[in-house]
Amino acid sequence: MKFSVFTVMVPELTPKDILITLKEQGYDGVEWRCKETSGELRQQPVSFWGNNLCTISPNSTEAQLAELRSQIEQFNIETVSVNPYLDCSNLDDTENVLKIASQLGASMIRVGVPRYDRSVNYQDLFKQARNYLHEVEEMCKQYKIKGLVETHHVTIAPSASLAHRLVDQLDPKYIGVLFDPGNMIFEGYENHKMGLELLGPYLAHVHMKNASWKTKGQREDGSAIWEPAWDLVENGVVNWKQVLSDLKSVGYDGYIGMEDFSGVFTNEEALRHNISFIKHLLDD
Repeated sequence: MKFSVFTVMVPELTPKDILITLKEQGYDGVEWRCKETSGELRQQPVSFWGNNLCTISPNSTEAQLAELRSQIEQFNIETVSVNPYLDCSNLDDTENVLKIASQLGASMIRVGVPRYDRSVNYQDLFKQARNYLHEVEEMCKQYKIKGLVETHHVTIAPSASLAHRLVDQLDPKYIGVLFDPGNMIFEGYENHKMGLELLGPYLAHVHMKNASWKTKGQREDGSAIWEPAWDLVENGVVNWKQVLSDLKSVGYDGYIGMEDFSGVFTNEEALRHNISFIKHLLDD
């Protein structure tokens, strides 16, 4: 297996900083967060999903992307993917990200999946997503880049089985699934090995993070309110030793992409801690 980092977890580092750090700490690849940062956000403290300095803009110029690619090649770090926050009703934005990924030499991008908030029927959202993915498949063929559906809470693909339902009529060479067990603590848990077996050739990438269930107040009847919260990778609900064993059992030998939203360590410490943890599990 190889190891990458999704730059959403290192908001204090610049793109050049992360490349230097990844090289120093023995990582193989990087996944670029792709989102516009408004002027208002830039005035706020650095954060994972707000003023994140390790983010590339979807409006980056060719010169800016060429400079970043030169730095990527200088440090011999592979661009695994470009991960935007796409709306599956906008194919133009999706193609723009494919162009960025192509210029950076990425092999994958994260594509759009509808949110589920009880306001629109699942069947309608599913139809919309399938129509979108059929169009995206054709674009991915053109750019020779794979589009990824991520297992993510508060979407119509929180589990392996629901992600599989979205992609099972598409070519796994161009459309795959990003398997994220940490997200599945919030919503969508299934036996991981069963989910991986179901995904089969659609299993394209894996994210590694963890979360724990914690009490947060009480309801009117006095019962406890439980909510998941991000935690250190070794402390949460996901048994990563078992997940890695399950991945090996289905023949997965691709990237494990690190995400750490626990906030326990500085960005560089978190990178060091996470790669040390996974290497220890693989050697155990």
